[in-house]
Amino acid sequence: MSDGSAGTVVLVHGGFVDGSGWQGVYEQLTKDGYSVSLVQNPTLSLAGDAEATRRVIDTQTEPVILVGHSYGGAVITEAGTDPNVKALVYIAGFAPDAGESVQTLIADLPPETGPPILPPQDGFLLLDGAKFHEAFAADVDAGLAEFMADSQVPWGLEAAGGTISEPAWRSKPSWYLVTTDDRMIPPSLQREMSKRAGSTVVETPGSHSIYVSQPSVVADLVERAASEVGSPAMA
Repeated sequence: MSDGSAGTVVLVHGGFVDGSGWQGVYEQLTKDGYSVSLVQNPTLSLAGDAEATRRVIDTQTEPVILVGHSYGGAVITEAGTDPNVKALVYIAGFAPDAGESVQTLIADLPPETGPPILPPQDGFLLLDGAKFHEAFAADVDAGLAEFMADSQVPWGLEAAGGTISEPAWRSKPSWYLVTTDDRMIPPSLQREMSKRAGSTVVETPGSHSIYVSQPSVVADLVERAASEVGSPAMA
């Protein structure tokens, strides 16, 4: 276990998955001296996920680098106003403005570029399992992608439709990893959101599951953010 001397990081997963996909990122960060905690979002509502994230943030003894993937970007946008958060890192993540939700941000995507989300069932969303590998995890090993598809976590409509009250990126510095081969969130939308947020942007070839397929790319950006925002003692 790391002593956390390099800094403190909290990782927030997105919809349809749980926090276990962060394992590779976690391993590099802890090896490099960071204290790392993971949020397990219930993904029932945005408010509930923001609260789950704040609970983890508030247990940290040092200021936090808050990292969100996909829908986790909306979660960190809402929860990142916590005074113990010093920076935000979006990994192919949604960065809504006040009054926006993931649902409103993807509403106008043409079918050929939008995610293969099945019609709601009992208030929850799932991805079409047959299209999961291609859409969500194209550069992930086929066996692992199949497991991810078969172990999907139903995503609540109140999570997808939950609106942001005060976007943290308006008051906190942010970094953004644009995945140029993404078939869930078009790179053009990622660029629009990161530009609006004033983020420091890095672009890389990779699927929406870049945090699984290329964890070192993700960890490197988190470490860059931690370095550029200053050490915990300076924060």
